[in-house]
Amino acid sequence: MKFVILGCGSSMGVPRIDGYYGDCDPKNKKNNRTRCSAFLKTKDTNILIDTSPDLRSQLLKNKIDKIDKVFYSHKHADQTHGINDLRVFYLKNKKPLAIYADKMTSKYLLKTFTYCFKKINNGYPVTLKLNRLKKNFFIENGNKKKILVQSIKVKHGDVDCICYVFDRKIAYISDVKEINKKDYKYFMNLEYLIIDCLWLRDHPSHLNFNESIDLIKKFSPKKAILTNLHSDLDYNKLKKKLPSNIMPAYDGLTINL
Repeated sequence: MKFVILGCGSSMGVPRIDGYYGDCDPKNKKNNRTRCSAFLKTKDTNILIDTSPDLRSQLLKNKIDKIDKVFYSHKHADQTHGINDLRVFYLKNKKPLAIYADKMTSKYLLKTFTYCFKKINNGYPVTLKLNRLKKNFFIENGNKKKILVQSIKVKHGDVDCICYVFDRKIAYISDVKEINKKDYKYFMNLEYLIIDCLWLRDHPSHLNFNESIDLIKKFSPKKAILTNLHSDLDYNKLKKKLPSNIMPAYDGLTINL
C-alpha cells in the first residue's frame, strides 16, 4: 500500500488566498499547504479521502488519474467542496463513482450537490453513487487479498468526523477534538498515526499541539504525523519541537506500507 497526504492545511490553506503566510516562512515549500485530502493506493484500488477545494491541483500534482472509491470524513466545506472535480472519473469509466459517507455527511452532500447524485432537468448525467458507510469493510489488494478498513466516529466540535484505519497499520484522523475512550483500542500501537494539530492555542473543534502530543503518547504509534496545520505553525519551527517519531505533514508526503 501507499498512502499520500495530498493536502495538510487548515480550512483556508497556507498561504491564504490573500497571500498571508502568518508565522510560516514562505521560502520553505513545505509551508505551502492545500486543504486536507488523502489518497490510498493498493495493487487494485485507489481510494480518495475527502474532496478538498484544492482537489484538482492535488491530483494533477501527484499524477493521480484513477479513483475507484471516495471516503468522506465529514461535511465541512474544506472536505467536500471539490466534489465537482470527480466528474472526470465518470467520463473515464462511463459509470458513477462510488462515494461512502456517514448519515450526516450524506444528507449534506445530497442537498448541496444534488446534481451529482440525481437526474435533474439540465442534461447532465448522474456522476456519483452514494453508499452507506459501514463500521468494517474490505478493499481489494491484488491476488484475492483484502485490506480491512475500519471507520471510527470521533467528535469534531458540533459534528461527527469519521477517521479511517487501514489494515490495522495506519490511521487518518484529520479533524478531531475528542476521541471516545472506548475507541482508543483502534489506535493503539499503529505503524502510522496521522492526526489533527491545528495550532498552539485551544480550539473548540480541533486538537491543539499539546492535545495532539498527549494522544500520540497514549496511542504509541511507531510514527506520528501532524496534519490540518494552520498558518501559525511553521514547518521547521514545529519540527524542532517534536521528538524523532513525530513530524509535521507536508503536501505530497508519501508513506509506503
